[in-house]
Amino acid sequence: MPAVAKPVRSLPTLQKLGATVNRDLDAQAIAKEWFLVFADAMSSGDHITVANLLVEDAFWRDLLALTWDFHTYEGRDIIQQFIADQLPNIGPSRFRIRNDLTQLYVPYEDIVCIQAFFDFETTVGYASGIFRLVPLADGSWRAHTVFTNLEDLRDFPEKTGALRDHEPYHKEWVESREREHEFFDMEPGVVIIGGGQSGLTVAARLKALGINALVVERNKRIGDNWRNRYATLCTHSTVWYDHFPYMPFPSSWPVYRSAAKLGDWLEAYAHSLELNVWTSAEVVSVEPGTQGKKWSVKVVRDDGRECVFQVNHVVFASGIGGGLPNIPNIPCQAEFKGQILHSSQYKRATDHLGKKVVVIGACTSAHDICADCVDHGVDVTMVQRSSTYIMSVKEGMLRLTGGLYFENGPPTDVADRINASFPNFFLKLMHQRMVKDLAEADKDILDGLRRVGFKLNFGDEGSGPLQLILKRGGGFYFVGKDVGASQKIIDGEIKLKSNSSIARFTPHGLLFEDGSTLDAEVVIFATGFAGRRTAYLRLLPNYLHDAVQPIWGLDDEGELHSVAREVGGRGPQAAKVAGLWSMSGNMAVCRFHSKHVALQIKAYEEGIFGERY
Repeated sequence: MPAVAKPVRSLPTLQKLGATVNRDLDAQAIAKEWFLVFADAMSSGDHITVANLLVEDAFWRDLLALTWDFHTYEGRDIIQQFIADQLPNIGPSRFRIRNDLTQLYVPYEDIVCIQAFFDFETTVGYASGIFRLVPLADGSWRAHTVFTNLEDLRDFPEKTGALRDHEPYHKEWVESREREHEFFDMEPGVVIIGGGQSGLTVAARLKALGINALVVERNKRIGDNWRNRYATLCTHSTVWYDHFPYMPFPSSWPVYRSAAKLGDWLEAYAHSLELNVWTSAEVVSVEPGTQGKKWSVKVVRDDGRECVFQVNHVVFASGIGGGLPNIPNIPCQAEFKGQILHSSQYKRATDHLGKKVVVIGACTSAHDICADCVDHGVDVTMVQRSSTYIMSVKEGMLRLTGGLYFENGPPTDVADRINASFPNFFLKLMHQRMVKDLAEADKDILDGLRRVGFKLNFGDEGSGPLQLILKRGGGFYFVGKDVGASQKIIDGEIKLKSNSSIARFTPHGLLFEDGSTLDAEVVIFATGFAGRRTAYLRLLPNYLHDAVQPIWGLDDEGELHSVAREVGGRGPQAAKVAGLWSMSGNMAVCRFHSKHVALQIKAYEEGIFGERY
């Protein structure tokens, strides 16, 4: 695509647009009028008319439907070029608006949009879309955001609902299931590395499309990746946000779940959906295939058996950093006479009764561990090296999710598409405004933390936690019930050291650059995990390392690097690692994007995958 300057990003406020809006307008009529022109232009390949239906600084986000890739385009001229290039290749047709999902969307008094869903078809599949119209000074409406998403492959639908198997099963199920699980009669079509939410959701999606996958999990039980963390770990995202595909959480479940409870759910999920998971097993190498397949995957099981599978597709779903702890290289660690742990090794405060504990870090794990220590009478000090974003769950979660994932909210599939339809760079603008409101609501907590020297930030350019999550996967703490660990810091129950950097370890604790010292018998690094890419490279031959693109973080378009796509991305050596996929993220990300991984793999296997744009 030729280089075209992007417009300056700003919110489509009524003041900027020079518009006024009568709130009694007929949203369906306005949306339908715009949509009829849009649908005709898209179907006929009239890219100029499509572009003229957009405001100058419009966004268009496409997930596979029109580009066989993840893209966000900014600005009418850039969008026009993309549409001109792709309409002849994709052949969109049979556009239908969803009147039942057309509504006025007013996130703020000065931002008024008409939001509508639509469906359409391409040469190979079924797709959905969302558009948001904004008013102009002359009374007309144009689109500020358009979202298109591949939903299904035309000739290869998921075998769910009405398409499930209707035949009586007269075979010996237990024996048959064992043979399938052990791959006695066939090779897996895909090997998935990791049996957490990333790996299991991809396996479930692939199975629905008729592709048998082997999930390789190094822990003894499915769900141990959650069970083996510290005993007080609890999710900070809601039950409505975290549903799994095909099998949502029971309606009786609490809003927030303990890690152990979630671990049991993962195990039940894999069992109920009959996913093939080998536990106490590990993938030790992924190398180019030698028997007509792209990749040769060596798996070692707990009894020492080695299995080598030849497959076209390998999905890396090993979580944040593949479980590899990130421990800063602080000088003189060998001199310390106490115990050094990473947060992934910490289990419970009662293991450290009567000892002085120092926790290095000031985000989620650090807060949880420090609170656990205080609750059990353990002397604990938090060492804060850099500022942290703090938000209360009570005030922030509803704002952060736009009210999509709550009791009596929209169905999960509708909420997911609305959520995905906001480009990340546009959300950054919206969240900059939201964070100011949230800071006012959380004023007492934030002021209290400042008084005791806790260093705060408001996220990337004041945009709150989302950009921190997308760019680095951390850097925040969500304050839970009874204001959580934050109140313990304010009250001095959790001691705080935040006014100097660590110089080195001493035999009995830490020395800081200002000359102060801190005694410790246990030092816990709550400093996160290694980058995801590091875990991938450990399994690949050295000569392929340069072909692997960044994993996680945002690219120039605001899309996550490599997630739900091949790890070579659009890099110059992508062909060398074709068929290697990345799936990572929280449960909502995995629920939504696992289907994108499965659709791409199925399209490749059936020979209908188009060319990435």
